[in-house]
Amino acid sequence: MSDDLVGTIRSNPLFREDCFIDGQWVSAGETDRQAVVNPANGETIGSVPRLGVEPTRQAIEAAERAWPAWREQTAEARGSILYRWYELMLENEETLARIMTLEQGKPLAESAGEIRYAASFLKWFAEEARRAYGRTIPAAKPGQQIVVLRQPIGVCAAITPWNFPSSMITRKAAAALAAGCPILVKPASATPFSALALAALAEEAGVPAGVFNVVTGSASEIAGEMTANPSVRKISFTGSTEVGSQLMREAAGNVQKISLELGGNAPFIVFDDADLDAAVEGAIAAKFRNTGQTCVCVNRFYVQDGVYEPFVARLKARIEGLRLGDGMDPDSDVTPLIDKAAADKVMAQIEEATGQGATLMAGGQRDPRGENYVVPTLLTEIRQSMRVMQEETFGPLVAVSRFTDEVEAVALANDTPFGLAAYFYSENVHRVWRVAEGIEAGMIGINTGLISNAAAPFGGVKASGLGREGAVEGLDEYLETKYLLMG
Repeated sequence: MSDDLVGTIRSNPLFREDCFIDGQWVSAGETDRQAVVNPANGETIGSVPRLGVEPTRQAIEAAERAWPAWREQTAEARGSILYRWYELMLENEETLARIMTLEQGKPLAESAGEIRYAASFLKWFAEEARRAYGRTIPAAKPGQQIVVLRQPIGVCAAITPWNFPSSMITRKAAAALAAGCPILVKPASATPFSALALAALAEEAGVPAGVFNVVTGSASEIAGEMTANPSVRKISFTGSTEVGSQLMREAAGNVQKISLELGGNAPFIVFDDADLDAAVEGAIAAKFRNTGQTCVCVNRFYVQDGVYEPFVARLKARIEGLRLGDGMDPDSDVTPLIDKAAADKVMAQIEEATGQGATLMAGGQRDPRGENYVVPTLLTEIRQSMRVMQEETFGPLVAVSRFTDEVEAVALANDTPFGLAAYFYSENVHRVWRVAEGIEAGMIGINTGLISNAAAPFGGVKASGLGREGAVEGLDEYLETKYLLMG
């Protein structure tokens, strides 16, 4: 990327290098900052404040002060502000996408797609705000009335990941604000500028001071204050299972409501009655979006014996045709991973699998462009015991194994502590229902490789988390139920 382009992005008013607390842009000074680098070339693109406990407490206090007025707003008024925020995101799609690719690395077209996806949550919950329905229930005694109210839970906190730095924020914040709750967001240290750009647009949209706050800095200190502070009534986290488990333990101290969207180990099953061309295209979409760095990415491919060779041959041809490069290059299909540690993990899985007898069909090495670039890779004849089948890869590595029949396929799919997403291809409607009901996952793509949608509940089972985001369930996460008995 040219210096002129970087300079253009940095000069844009949406590129902010300060935190947003109580409607004010807050700096930690020039000496207490953390640098943010471009994963495509390792160059520093800017810095943000390295804040800790005290600024986090101030943001929580600001949210608590803002809560009474925000919850008293009508659902229509809150929805109108969210809808304006949605419009501003679409109006600034190109700038937001460039900021995202600059700090996260994904192809520019994918960044633009994420901005539209992120904005869709603002639109959805702007409309859903009006549907935080209560109900009446027939009473047990004459003359009594039972009424159920749905009320905002209070101050909320969100900790978001680097792989989807805009949509993981709006998916949480839009639901919280629609329900009448203020929120504090801790974005990933690798991708803070997308979050701060959203804060700038929230301010422009009319979100009141204290209702939406963004704090960057020490993850342990900020998260520690979130869980220790009794004013925080709800925490939402997207990230690793290990960190999610720790947050859950810490949240127990104040009995905070918590929702967790954690690790995945998604299977992709191809039955012998599948449309192979469609399955290959679905595999590419489900595996290589964001260079394999998504929680719902396919991690394990299971292909039935009868179609194993033709499926692998077609998939190999598609993988070898993927173009690797900088995300700002419009010709790039696959881009650098977020950092060297991520690339090291992928290479370690490749080396372990080939050392244990897997066949390397394509790729298998780093690219000369830099240490974060891994060439799209295809491994076959994989065994269930290999690391690539047991660990979440988060990179451009396809590992394919065989299976014999439907019962074995479902058993293999469920042979994991995780249960976020799963995919399978079959043209048999009876099999579709049996397999869909048998797989232990919160979301299942049937003859499709793309499943995310603001109108659908997103979340997993088992070690993949608790709660749901998006859909009506996403609003429920930020509401309390109150029962009234009128005598």
